[in-house]
Amino acid sequence: MANIVLRNLHFLVQKRLLATLPTPTSALCSSFTVEYLVQSCGLPLESAISTSKKLQIDKKQTHRIDSVLKFLKSNGFDDAQIAKLITKRPTILHYKVLNNLEPKFNFLIENGFVGQNLPELVLLNPVVLSRSLDSHIKPAVQFLKKLLSTNDMLAAAKRSSRLLNIDSEGTIQPNVALLQSEGVPLDVITKMILFQPRTVMQNVDRMAYAVRTIKDLGIDPTGPMFVRAVRVMISMKESTWKRKIEFFKSYGWSEDVVLSVFKRQPFCLACSEDKLGRVMDFFLNTVKLEPETMIANPLLLMHGFEKTVLPRYNVFKILVSKKLIKRDNKRLCWLITQSERRFLDNFVLKYLNEVPDLLEIYHSSKEETVEIP
Repeated sequence: MANIVLRNLHFLVQKRLLATLPTPTSALCSSFTVEYLVQSCGLPLESAISTSKKLQIDKKQTHRIDSVLKFLKSNGFDDAQIAKLITKRPTILHYKVLNNLEPKFNFLIENGFVGQNLPELVLLNPVVLSRSLDSHIKPAVQFLKKLLSTNDMLAAAKRSSRLLNIDSEGTIQPNVALLQSEGVPLDVITKMILFQPRTVMQNVDRMAYAVRTIKDLGIDPTGPMFVRAVRVMISMKESTWKRKIEFFKSYGWSEDVVLSVFKRQPFCLACSEDKLGRVMDFFLNTVKLEPETMIANPLLLMHGFEKTVLPRYNVFKILVSKKLIKRDNKRLCWLITQSERRFLDNFVLKYLNEVPDLLEIYHSSKEETVEIP
């Protein structure tokens, strides 16, 4: 029975390869690779055929590749994880266990990546296994371990898979040192690495430029807005920054006003111009807010247009029309910028006796995102 299954697989592989590869010879050469990937590595046929275009396995190599599979299983990788790893990084099958994989795995295990943490880490970024243990992996892990727990390191790596294979001595370490030298508290830097690791992975000159620019604006390095402003500044090119300034100036804001808004809510300038334009047009032209009100409430710019601004404005108009609240711009700004829980408590659930279907209207408008003029 097993022989029949193997013959059928062999026939199916040959047929598919003849249809996808340019010559019969190349199909024959790939046939064994595909069969091995399916039978020994657990890849689905389609994935095996695709992977065979990036990797060739010779029958004489199978004992060495078998040792790689055995090593992965001994370190907690299940069949599905092994298949996923090979699909993402086919060359893993040609890595040497003793000289490459084993030293790196041992180091990671010694530093807390035990149990399923190890497969998770490797699957996040298989490229880490191609990096030098001494010049990349060790310096990165040893430095990050001073700041983060193993679980937090894994969480940070999930947010940026390059965290453990980047040249940390040329990026992360000098960037952290720079931020510390400017007075940014270490616990704030640690949170930045945990939640926004890409920020400290930037080119050192780019970080220095961002820090210098933010300091020149007068933002206190010890306050929470400093690192937020650095994150925004470092995320865009200088040309993009200038274009955002010009965007706000097109609405009549002076550059000083734009910078004052940035100092209070840096993430405003991280929003796309399309989103900013829709929100600005809506509040200025439909709601008829005064520009000064927008400037005083920059949080208005940061909320989702369809999912937050419009549905809440719909609720506001209903409450005003039924004379349950006054049409007051200050109240409207507060309504838009509240957390979802507080908005529901203060402006929806509170008025269900007077407007029984208000909650349904609100949820429907979030789904339909129909503008009420």
